Amino acid sequence: MGFMAFKELWSRVDERGERKYDIALLLRPSKKNKKLFAQYEKDCGIKSIPGKGTVEGKGLRIVWGDATNYDDVLDSVHGVDWILSPMAFISPAADHDPDKSKAVNTTAVQYLIRAIYEIGGEEHIKLVYVGSVAQTGDRLREIHMGRVGDPLKPSIFDFYATCKIEGERSVIESGLKYWVSLRQTYIAIPNTMSLQDPIMFHQPLDTYIEFNTSRDAGRGLVNCLDVPEESDFWCRVYNMAGGPECRITFFEMTRDIYKLLGLGDFREVMDRNWFALRNFHCQYFEDSYVLNEYIHNWGDSLETYYKQVLENAPRDVKVAKTLMKVPGLRGSVKKATRKQLEEMVDSKDGTRYWYETKNFPRINAFYGSMEAYESIGDWKDFDESILRSDWKRLDHGYDETKNPLDISDLRGAAEFRGGSLQSSTWDGDMYSKLLWNCAYGHEFDASPYLVLKSGHWCPDCAAPPWNYDDLAKKSPFFAQVWYPNHSEDESNYYDEDCYKDIL
Repeated sequence: MGFMAFKELWSRVDERGERKYDIALLLRPSKKNKKLFAQYEKDCGIKSIPGKGTVEGKGLRIVWGDATNYDDVLDSVHGVDWILSPMAFISPAADHDPDKSKAVNTTAVQYLIRAIYEIGGEEHIKLVYVGSVAQTGDRLREIHMGRVGDPLKPSIFDFYATCKIEGERSVIESGLKYWVSLRQTYIAIPNTMSLQDPIMFHQPLDTYIEFNTSRDAGRGLVNCLDVPEESDFWCRVYNMAGGPECRITFFEMTRDIYKLLGLGDFREVMDRNWFALRNFHCQYFEDSYVLNEYIHNWGDSLETYYKQVLENAPRDVKVAKTLMKVPGLRGSVKKATRKQLEEMVDSKDGTRYWYETKNFPRINAFYGSMEAYESIGDWKDFDESILRSDWKRLDHGYDETKNPLDISDLRGAAEFRGGSLQSSTWDGDMYSKLLWNCAYGHEFDASPYLVLKSGHWCPDCAAPPWNYDDLAKKSPFFAQVWYPNHSEDESNYYDEDCYKDIL
């Protein structure tokens, strides 16, 4: 998303053919990045340097540094009017380096806010933060159509999502005059086969996905620059996705891409019980159109994405596609493909490995129980009707048509979340901090916008640890997103270090 946004910025010129924007970048000095930006440096008369440091020329400034270093962040924000922040350290890499996940997805965001204040930019710098669909966890049948304000429910073991939630909370409560959070959906990249990783099997087959292409994600981020400062766009959270033309289930996408690339029916090389039954993320969005009305990010569709997949198929896939056309070799290709996939499900991240090693916490989280795993059956028993389901809108605990709200609405919303509003007065400002109390007796400060409009609640109860079975019994708000695929008899508790079992 970041590189596509940079290319979009780079391509925008004024009526004289000159680049429209001066651009400042904070980039890690990796070999990949140095190679990727060498030509841009050359075009601007910049002499490339090894390692860290700041270079500048002809409207391009690059801070070769690290967002987890405050001085580098401070250096990068000097003189800017806008900050587009798609930085993230995502899964599966984040699963294996939780310290870096915390440093990038939470601490670096807080550094960014601190730096804005240090240079006195809190009244004019416009911060566009990119959140994640992972913040709301799995949204399977009945609740697969979501909107901003729904409960946050990072999936169990998904430490990355918990870090993004904390980062977004910092932005919302920053006090900056201009900020937005764009909760980015799954970005469907052109070389989809590069995503072959055990994490693909953590995703239920009936996951509903409203994706974005990298092209639309980057263009949409840059289009935020066209929004005037007087717009009501600011100080809000949005779901960022591709719209109805980009909706599909995970089963259908996997089926289509394997056929598209000439690899046959994926069910011939994968077992049905390799795929989890719950506890991932993605959904359709009832409200992704809201963001599109401001930044016009809808462009690609499922059809245009599949064209990108074909155009960007890697060489080994093209070879496999050719071999699949030879009757005598088709079986060998399938056998080799299955062997590669089995290595994934048998790794520490793999679903079959969890079953065979009796990793009960993982199995309980992703399947429900060992018995549920064992009863899945094979593909002939797969009922494709689960891919089509009616949906119901979640209740946010107050009358959303009422404007303005009064303190009684805030009290009702707090009670619906299992807690209470401790503040006795409110001036009507959705961004002023009030005192709240959760079902477990924790007191915390939060703005009404954070609680009512963006789905956040008690920071002390936020995962990790994951205590969702108990929380659902106390919070009708949260119960809405828990009981569609959990039993009220479940009583699992996942401690704050549970995600470290694969390290």
